Amino acid sequence: MTALAAPTASAADTTDPLASQQWGLDQVHATDAWNNSTGAGQTIAVVDTGVDMGHPDLQSQLVPGATFACGGGPAPCGDGDWRGPDGVGQETDIHGTHVSGIAAAAANNGVGGAGVAPDAKIMPVKVLENGSGSFADIGAGIRYAADNGANVINLSLGAPPGSQLLTLLGLNADAKDAVAYAREKGVVVVASAGNETAPLCDTPSWEQGAMCVAASDRGEQRANYSNFGLKLDMKAVTAPGGAGNKVCADDIIATVPRGMGTPKCGQPDYDALAGTSMAAPHVSGLAALLTAQGRSADQVEKALMDTAHAPGSNETGKYDLQYGHGIVDAAAATAAP
Repeated sequence: MTALAAPTASAADTTDPLASQQWGLDQVHATDAWNNSTGAGQTIAVVDTGVDMGHPDLQSQLVPGATFACGGGPAPCGDGDWRGPDGVGQETDIHGTHVSGIAAAAANNGVGGAGVAPDAKIMPVKVLENGSGSFADIGAGIRYAADNGANVINLSLGAPPGSQLLTLLGLNADAKDAVAYAREKGVVVVASAGNETAPLCDTPSWEQGAMCVAASDRGEQRANYSNFGLKLDMKAVTAPGGAGNKVCADDIIATVPRGMGTPKCGQPDYDALAGTSMAAPHVSGLAALLTAQGRSADQVEKALMDTAHAPGSNETGKYDLQYGHGIVDAAAATAAP
């Protein structure tokens, strides 16, 4: 195995003040890829807890979204704002704003950090309230995104290990059928593997038509909490998710709703979090770079898997039970034929 070639550019080359802390962008060689694509004209639907619409690093990136976490009432019942229909922002619901910033925060604007696809748009689709939701709401959110112009759907959410049986046995098909629906419409679906150190990707990343994403730490090793990239169709890769060791520099720094950042990490509108939830939007941003090049969903998946490399190596083309096809490489994928 050969040594991994160093990128020629880094996140610190942007004017964003937090760029030097964005080791995830460097690990996937995102800024090198911007010579080939910045994601312009593409929309990433973040089907999650909603987004802070007024965040200075995201407000220019947003397209209309919807809320499906409606407490049993008629849906949609909002525009995808993280506060939800009751107007109250739950602490756990900072999640969707963080995911959005990883995927597509504005770059070179002198504020915060940059996203993997800085010229892509974010469609906020709120399907979780206080960090939880139903398969029915998630399925409705996926279908909404597919019907309203999303090129990529990010699902940084999942049910506990064992829930794969619900879909395998046909006992709950809302999310499974919605993923299939989106994929049939040509949308790339990216989903987090899960954080239980389990061998299988959680559902919905388990489902056919979804790309399962495991998490790496800054040393390119599988994060100790991450599920393995194992699923029946073998569509799995790995991306930066952070160590989860409560050290800010080892986790993924990105946008959170204004004022919700923890003092420990020193930024009121940004925070460092870890999880396969943070890994998935690195891949969703990369997928938007690829769809902006005119690639189909099949071609995007092929480029992601073919150019992903084994940890600490330039070796590609191998499938590993822990890492799937390996750690994604934005520069290599966008340069692939």
